[in-house]
Amino acid sequence: MGQHCFHIVINIKTADGYEPIGKFFLGNNRRAVTNLFNQLIGYTDFDEKSMIHLDLMETINNLPVNIQMISCSLEELSENCRLITREIFKNINLEEIR
Repeated sequence: MGQHCFHIVINIKTADGYEPIGKFFLGNNRRAVTNLFNQLIGYTDFDEKSMIHLDLMETINNLPVNIQMISCSLEELSENCRLITREIFKNINLEEIR
């Protein structure tokens, strides 16, 4: 199997559609990534009021695949960014200890 990795893309709604504004690289541990994404605050329902959404993406051989999406408010995005950053920090430091 080829190279693969996971990331979360932050998108905001604009007059021209959704535009990516940020990306978190999460590594290649599917279980850890799925566990993290399932902890995020948000909704799987999307409508014209959905201003922000987070896309869980897997890149396989340089091709992006959307795995899961949630929409969230600005306040929820703030909390989600804190959680993602904390988990990335823990995972990086645990890898260095091993």
